[in-house]
Amino acid sequence: MTPVEILRSYWKYDSFRPLQEDIINSVLSGHDTLGLLPTGGGKSITFQVPGLSYEKGITIVLTPLISLMKDQVDNLRHRNIKAVYFHSGMSIKESSQAWEKVVNGGARFMYIAPERIANDRFINELRNLKVNLIVVDEAHCISQWGYDFRPSYLTIKNLRKIKPGIPVLALTATATPEVAEDIQKQLLFKDGKVFKKSFVRDNISYIVRRSETKINEVIHILARTRGSAIVYVRSRKRSKDISELLKSADISSTFYHAGLDTTVKEERQNLWKNDNIRVMVATNAFGMGIDKPDVRTVIHYDLPSSLEEYYQEAGRAGRDGLPSYAVLLTSKRDPSNIERRIREAFPERPVVKDMYDMICDFLHVSVGEGYETLRQFDIFKFCSCFRQSEKTCRASLRLLSQAGYLSFIEDPDSRSRVKILCGREELYYINELSQTTEQVLTKILRLYPGIFSDYVYIRESEISLQTDISQNMVYEALLELSRRKLISYIPPSSLPMIYFPTAREEKRSLLIGIEIYEKRRESMAVRSAALIDYGFNDSGCRVRRMLDYFGEENNRDCKRCDVCRTNAKNIQPNNQQKKDLIGNLTSLLEQYPYGISMTTLQCKLKGNDREISQTLTFLCNEGFVECRHDLYRLIK
Repeated sequence: MTPVEILRSYWKYDSFRPLQEDIINSVLSGHDTLGLLPTGGGKSITFQVPGLSYEKGITIVLTPLISLMKDQVDNLRHRNIKAVYFHSGMSIKESSQAWEKVVNGGARFMYIAPERIANDRFINELRNLKVNLIVVDEAHCISQWGYDFRPSYLTIKNLRKIKPGIPVLALTATATPEVAEDIQKQLLFKDGKVFKKSFVRDNISYIVRRSETKINEVIHILARTRGSAIVYVRSRKRSKDISELLKSADISSTFYHAGLDTTVKEERQNLWKNDNIRVMVATNAFGMGIDKPDVRTVIHYDLPSSLEEYYQEAGRAGRDGLPSYAVLLTSKRDPSNIERRIREAFPERPVVKDMYDMICDFLHVSVGEGYETLRQFDIFKFCSCFRQSEKTCRASLRLLSQAGYLSFIEDPDSRSRVKILCGREELYYINELSQTTEQVLTKILRLYPGIFSDYVYIRESEISLQTDISQNMVYEALLELSRRKLISYIPPSSLPMIYFPTAREEKRSLLIGIEIYEKRRESMAVRSAALIDYGFNDSGCRVRRMLDYFGEENNRDCKRCDVCRTNAKNIQPNNQQKKDLIGNLTSLLEQYPYGISMTTLQCKLKGNDREISQTLTFLCNEGFVECRHDLYRLIK
């Protein structure tokens, strides 16, 4: 099948989005390819379609987020496309079963965490596999100049050595020119092709609001806008506090962060996606893989860590192409908070080394032990036991991860798993089960094929939805079946994990090098300065400033950001007659929030039709009015 035929067959789309087909053709022609596609640009299609173009063999996809890995594999399986994944949070048995599928042709796509490449056994097994394409998702992680550098990504080049001649496709939503060049260098590109979609999102108005009482500003914005919204914050506690304050102001909301139980996350995410809840107040743990097209407003209560992060998160607004708002709230304290953040992100080296020793002691890992082991890590219990600051602990974990001494996995594979322990025939003779438990058992037998031969992942929320039984009752039913020895039920766990790629080192032997420490700190300072300039410099169009940061030339103002709107307000019409006409037009448009046609406007104003048309054009050009589907409406 051709790429378009594959797209129609599996995704039911008639055509590709801009640049998707170019990237696919480049890959199928054997070129190393870098695709710079903004958030929501359909990156996964660019490797899933070519992966299905080959008759035999496998596509390897490297991605840093376990949750995103699971979601993509689930989506592929939903389309009857065979896929598996490997990450350090899997048991030996789970890895072996997944590998059997790969070897026996039971998978077209293999998702792996970059840390897996450091496993010699895995690499040796990979040598005998027919690989068609190597995909590096979130490719900015390979660059030391990127905002989310991960040393494990540097091992990806080893795949090129054992699979020479196989094209590499690197994908990212945000990259400065320096990072884009570094990605190609680190991945050993030969005759590489680069496809870059413009970072301009014409339907998003980028607004900066200064306020010393940010919560009042949030309520003010949400009260004057319609539709679904996200409010991003930087602390788990704040996500809950702001959500409660919004609810007290009669704005429906909930909160989301990495520390919530998996079923709670899933339930809240679904409530928001289905418009049962309007506002999601969340940390940056929320958003990856969330494809809700009609988000009208994204508000950043706290400054993010960089313009790259801001652009990605703000870009979750307006994926349906309709007018949307990205609002960054700032206060006079923010610049000093950013400086403090940089200091906190880089504790002194002796502090980091002490933290490594304490973590190993807490997890009962002795010197010389722990090689390739995985341990649950209750970070809150650890900080309480050793009287350590959580911020210092997390910063130390990040530096130790970048130095290669451990990997901190905050989104472990924590979905529930079930396996039937008795034969199919025996199920007919089971009695004394409650009606609810029988319903749950019947439903999991129908929903999850293969449940007799192996553990399968289940979603309590899905069972609840299809049986009209509450999630809590579903959970109780599964526990009852487990007590009766009819199933093996492994409930979800939200505890982070620590993976040790090497045995525990002596503290004095730890090396936190210049590349990891001084250069990363300098890079963070540069990114922070760009963010402060965006948020506090009102001398020019904000979109142009952001595009300049990403290396995109643009000599036109956006006409939609707060700076452009302020400048437009200072442009006065030539005479009083025009001023009156603008006032009358504005008053009339305010009465029609969903739009009004030119004919109706001219009838109601009963003036010179040509002057009305010219004035409307002026207001559209200055960003006060927009015309969609021949209807004019005010931009608020």
